Amino acid sequence: MTQQSGQPPAFRRTPLSAEERVQSEANFTPLVAQYLRSEGRFRVSADTPEMVELFQGVARRVGDLLGRPVVSYANGRYIVITLDQNPPGDLPTSQPQPLPTTEP
Repeated sequence: MTQQSGQPPAFRRTPLSAEERVQSEANFTPLVAQYLRSEGRFRVSADTPEMVELFQGVARRVGDLLGRPVVSYANGRYIVITLDQNPPGDLPTSQPQPLPTTEP
């Protein structure tokens, strides 16, 4: 790829190493947990698949830390991490209804 005169070089991100990824998850976990406790949600720019994966890992760790289900969703620009509003114990329980039978 040739660069034209006067053009700034294209921005290229360096992927995180495995060690950097583990350390990033560990460092972001308490911050995200604090935001979820106080604000109820955490939003951060995550415009690459690598950043989405990183923060999904953070969301899993926060769920384990808080002992509550955590939901994360991304739209290509941001990832939002929130506490699940319908934890499994709070879901309405409905028993399956038997199929109606017709008697001959």
